[in-house]
Amino acid sequence: MYDVIIIGAGVIGTAVARELSKYQGRVAILEKNPEVCQGTTKANSAIVHGGYDARHGTLKGKLNKRGVELYPGLAKALNFPYQRCGSMVLAFNREEEQKLWALMENGKKNGVEGLELLTGEEVRQIEPGIAPEVTKVLYAKNAGITCPFNMTFALLENAMENGTELFVNTEVKGIKEFGEGLSLFTPQGEFQGKMVINAAGVHSDRIAEMIGDRNYKITPNRGEYRILDRKAGDTVSHVIFQTPTPDGKGVLVAPTVHGNIIVGPTSDGIDSPEDTRTTKAGIEKVDRSASKAVPKVPLRESIRIFSGIRASVEGSDFIIEPSKTAKGLMHLIGIDSPGLASAPAIGEMVVGEIQERLSLEKKQNFIEKRRAIPHFEALSNGEKEGLLKANPRYKKIICRCEMITEGEILEAIHRRGGATTLDGIKRRVRPGSGRCQGGFCGPRVLEILSRELQIPMEEIRKEGTDSKLLSGKLKGALK
Repeated sequence: MYDVIIIGAGVIGTAVARELSKYQGRVAILEKNPEVCQGTTKANSAIVHGGYDARHGTLKGKLNKRGVELYPGLAKALNFPYQRCGSMVLAFNREEEQKLWALMENGKKNGVEGLELLTGEEVRQIEPGIAPEVTKVLYAKNAGITCPFNMTFALLENAMENGTELFVNTEVKGIKEFGEGLSLFTPQGEFQGKMVINAAGVHSDRIAEMIGDRNYKITPNRGEYRILDRKAGDTVSHVIFQTPTPDGKGVLVAPTVHGNIIVGPTSDGIDSPEDTRTTKAGIEKVDRSASKAVPKVPLRESIRIFSGIRASVEGSDFIIEPSKTAKGLMHLIGIDSPGLASAPAIGEMVVGEIQERLSLEKKQNFIEKRRAIPHFEALSNGEKEGLLKANPRYKKIICRCEMITEGEILEAIHRRGGATTLDGIKRRVRPGSGRCQGGFCGPRVLEILSRELQIPMEEIRKEGTDSKLLSGKLKGALK
């Protein structure tokens, strides 16, 4: 029997797992998809929000502020990208200026430091691309950007190095309470745990319902985005928001940790948590709003449009609480924005609750640090020479846009919780993330996956269970 089973291997589930791996005890993560990081975590703004807009007195306000404090140390220990670049909220008139005052006062109550109100002229000296109509700006120096994929993989790898077990393709179909804990029924068999953490994102209400907790309702909320080519990377150097509306924080224009610009999202309630379509109307709305804030944002440099789903609930705060019907089950429901910024603090809080119940002992041999997969192109000449002596596969370029080597792809496959799909490789080391979007490197990554996993190329998936890339063989084309 496991001490703790976590349902869901997104950034929240893996943050809980990594924090829990500091303690003695047997821990498992169950993920329904072939890869980790395939739900809400795979498609969002990648922003570490400053913590000024989450309403004071809420879990969001408390955990966002604590998460921002934890980010620098966590990113350094686990070697994932994080930049404290600061954010700006723009006002275009007196009414919006009043909202900025209210945001600043709320942020101060939340304990956020370094908030400033700047005039339009002052902010255009720092960020020249801002619209001339902007009259006032709320500047939050502590906001930042990260890579949600590499953060999740880093949390998972480190948790697994410290003993956590991962089971993919393991969807929970039913839950039953028994004397010592809970049984989870999956296509891979039955798993038993003394405690179970429901971190199933947009499906967390369905998991809760399996045990009789029927008072939760996730309302899927779709956000559509554009990613611009690296040529547009100097458009802005801060995260640029507009004054929030009842629909949320609105469309942003922001740098990414990989040197691109991200523009979006929309905010549309939808019926299905799997409906990740992009729409003409949605992208046009993104374009109009982004151009209002940053008039010369080069939207023609777009290399991809995509959408993500937020797991929103009525009442708009995170729900982190024990089950009302089953002892030992804890629900993490409605973890939408600022969930990414709050993830480290959510892990800390949940493990505190687990400790109260299970009283696990701290490990004396906890491995705190994790080595990232080296990006060959970014290394010094001396580092490149050393790496090539250890592994000549780093010499072979597979992705020309992002200059990704075969050595990087091999590490992505063979690390703990490694990639098994084309998108799993893309999210870990970025082949297919550049201007050609995999047109050149996709077939080569397919070959490497097939060779290394020793499965036919026709069985390799783009991402999900039903996303095979090849439907059959042409004579002589595939071996």
